[in-house]
Amino acid sequence: MELRDYIRVIRRRGWIILVLMLLTSISAFAFSKWQIPEYKGYVTIQFRAARADWGLTNAAKTLLPSYRNFIANEKTAQRTIERLNLDYTPQQLLSKIATKADEADFTLRLEVRDYDGPLAQRIAQTMAEIFVEDQTEWNQRQDKQDRVEAFILNSARYSLYRPQTKMNVLAGAVFGALLGVLIIFLLEWLEADILWAGEDVERRLGLPVLGTIPTYSTEASPSFWKIKLRR
Repeated sequence: MELRDYIRVIRRRGWIILVLMLLTSISAFAFSKWQIPEYKGYVTIQFRAARADWGLTNAAKTLLPSYRNFIANEKTAQRTIERLNLDYTPQQLLSKIATKADEADFTLRLEVRDYDGPLAQRIAQTMAEIFVEDQTEWNQRQDKQDRVEAFILNSARYSLYRPQTKMNVLAGAVFGALLGVLIIFLLEWLEADILWAGEDVERRLGLPVLGTIPTYSTEASPSFWKIKLRR
């Protein structure tokens, strides 16, 4: 297909894309509003080696995966439940928790997801505090030069985790556009044997078009038909 063919297709069927984009965007918006808001409480724990030693720093970085296990285990979860007087089991609480270690920044990010935003924030803050307390206690049994200190970089906060209405609407619009393009190509394929204009005949048969039969509206005025009959 040439460029003018694409332009012709867009003129004839472009409305399909617009309608589907509108429908899918509205559906995505309605689905987002139908969802129960879920929030994410998060806090960052920073680690710092007692001395600027390459070996100690890298050894401490290798412990980041184990730190994730220390903060997200049933013992820490149980202590958090007791401090906050939560109606959860340790397993239920752990199912709401996600951790991410960043070796470049030497940090550990803790996230807690819950339908109650302030509660998710308190859980994240409490679990981080318990972990820092345990790490401080562990440091007391180590030589000062071999300690790895842990402290909360910023107090816990919370934000909306889902639904992300704007992202959902945008994704719905993109999906509608792609679906519209697919439908248009399907319709064009089904009508591939239909010649819509003289240019199509010339391109298909390689012969010049000398004339075309004009089409008339069935709603022509009576005077028009009288003139035709007189002829």
